[in-house]
Amino acid sequence: TALRFPQKLWKMVESDQFQSIWWSAGGKCVAINEGLFNEEVLGRRGPERVFGLNSMKSFLRQMNLYGFTKLRRDFQRSASLPEFLAEEAAASAHSQILYYYNPSFNINHPHLLETCKRR
Repeated sequence: TALRFPQKLWKMVESDQFQSIWWSAGGKCVAINEGLFNEEVLGRRGPERVFGLNSMKSFLRQMNLYGFTKLRRDFQRSASLPEFLAEEAAASAHSQILYYYNPSFNINHPHLLETCKRR
Protein backbone atom coordinates (compact mmCIF):
# COMPACT_ATOMS: atom_id res chain seq x y z
CA THR A 1 0.00 0.00 0.00
CA ALA A 2 1.06 3.57 -0.58
CA LEU A 3 2.38 5.39 2.45
CA ARG A 4 0.15 8.05 3.91
CA PHE A 5 1.37 11.63 4.16
CA PRO A 6 2.58 11.38 7.80
CA GLN A 7 4.57 8.20 7.06
CA LYS A 8 6.20 9.79 4.03
CA LEU A 9 7.05 12.82 6.09
CA TRP A 10 8.53 10.65 8.83
CA LYS A 11 10.72 8.70 6.41
CA MET A 12 11.89 11.97 4.96
CA VAL A 13 12.79 13.58 8.30
CA GLU A 14 14.64 10.39 9.30
CA SER A 15 16.51 10.14 5.99
CA ASP A 16 20.01 11.52 5.37
CA GLN A 17 18.96 12.15 1.81
CA PHE A 18 17.26 15.47 2.52
CA GLN A 19 18.98 18.59 3.83
CA SER A 20 15.84 20.72 3.87
CA ILE A 21 13.89 18.98 6.62
CA TRP A 22 14.97 17.73 10.06
CA TRP A 23 13.89 17.06 13.62
CA SER A 24 14.02 20.09 15.83
CA ALA A 25 13.44 20.74 19.54
CA GLY A 26 14.79 17.33 20.50
CA GLY A 27 12.54 15.47 18.06
CA LYS A 28 9.28 17.16 19.03
CA CYS A 29 9.07 19.35 15.95
CA VAL A 30 9.78 19.27 12.26
CA ALA A 31 11.95 22.08 10.91
CA ILE A 32 11.71 22.90 7.22
CA ASN A 33 14.05 25.15 5.28
CA GLU A 34 11.43 26.52 2.91
CA GLY A 35 13.68 27.60 0.03
CA LEU A 36 15.68 24.41 -0.02
CA PHE A 37 12.60 22.22 0.49
CA ASN A 38 10.97 23.78 -2.54
CA GLU A 39 13.97 22.89 -4.65
CA GLU A 40 15.01 19.58 -3.09
CA VAL A 41 11.62 17.98 -2.47
CA LEU A 42 8.87 19.75 -4.36
CA GLY A 43 11.08 20.22 -7.42
CA ARG A 44 11.41 16.47 -8.00
CA ARG A 45 9.72 14.95 -11.01
CA GLY A 46 8.75 11.46 -12.11
CA PRO A 47 9.54 8.44 -9.91
CA GLU A 48 11.73 10.66 -7.71
CA ARG A 49 8.71 12.58 -6.45
CA VAL A 50 8.05 12.22 -2.74
CA PHE A 51 4.62 13.80 -2.52
CA GLY A 52 2.20 14.27 -5.37
CA LEU A 53 2.56 17.99 -4.71
CA ASN A 54 4.64 20.63 -6.33
CA SER A 55 3.88 23.77 -4.36
CA MET A 56 4.73 24.79 -0.82
CA LYS A 57 1.15 25.95 -0.40
CA SER A 58 -0.24 22.45 -1.12
CA PHE A 59 2.36 20.86 1.14
CA LEU A 60 1.51 23.17 4.06
CA ARG A 61 -2.19 22.54 3.47
CA GLN A 62 -1.48 18.81 3.94
CA MET A 63 0.45 19.59 7.13
CA ASN A 64 -2.57 21.48 8.45
CA LEU A 65 -5.00 18.75 7.41
CA TYR A 66 -2.97 16.27 9.46
CA GLY A 67 -3.04 18.48 12.53
CA PHE A 68 0.40 20.09 12.39
CA THR A 69 0.59 23.54 13.96
CA LYS A 70 3.06 26.16 12.87
CA LEU A 71 5.27 27.48 15.65
CA ARG A 72 7.01 30.81 15.88
CA ARG A 73 10.78 30.95 15.37
CA ASP A 74 11.39 32.00 18.96
CA PHE A 75 9.42 29.17 20.58
CA GLN A 76 12.55 27.34 21.66
CA ARG A 77 16.21 27.29 20.82
CA SER A 78 17.43 23.95 19.57
CA ALA A 79 18.77 21.65 22.21
CA SER A 80 21.87 20.45 20.38
CA LEU A 81 24.71 22.60 19.13
CA PRO A 82 24.93 21.09 15.59
CA GLU A 83 21.18 21.57 15.19
CA PHE A 84 21.43 25.13 16.46
CA LEU A 85 24.30 25.90 14.07
CA ALA A 86 22.46 24.38 11.12
CA GLU A 87 19.42 26.51 11.91
CA GLU A 88 21.53 29.66 12.30
CA ALA A 89 23.31 28.96 9.00
CA ALA A 90 20.01 28.37 7.23
CA ALA A 91 18.47 31.46 8.80
CA SER A 92 21.42 33.60 7.76
CA ALA A 93 21.05 32.35 4.20
CA HIS A 94 17.73 34.23 4.25
CA SER A 95 15.79 31.04 4.03
CA GLN A 96 12.68 30.86 6.06
CA ILE A 97 12.80 28.04 8.59
CA LEU A 98 9.33 26.78 9.37
CA TYR A 99 8.64 24.84 12.54
CA TYR A 100 5.69 22.48 12.75
CA TYR A 101 4.46 20.61 15.77
CA ASN A 102 2.11 17.65 16.03
CA PRO A 103 1.72 15.66 19.28
CA SER A 104 1.52 12.46 17.21
CA PHE A 105 4.74 13.20 15.35
CA ASN A 106 7.59 12.73 17.81
CA ILE A 107 10.96 11.04 17.28
CA ASN A 108 10.73 9.36 20.70
CA HIS A 109 7.24 7.96 20.13
CA PRO A 110 7.09 6.44 16.63
CA HIS A 111 4.03 4.38 17.61
CA LEU A 112 2.00 7.61 17.82
CA LEU A 113 2.39 8.07 14.08
CA GLU A 114 -0.61 5.76 13.60
CA THR A 115 -2.79 8.30 15.41
CA CYS A 116 -1.76 11.06 13.02
CA LYS A 117 -4.95 11.14 10.97
CA ARG A 118 -6.37 13.47 8.40
CA ARG A 119 -8.93 15.84 9.85
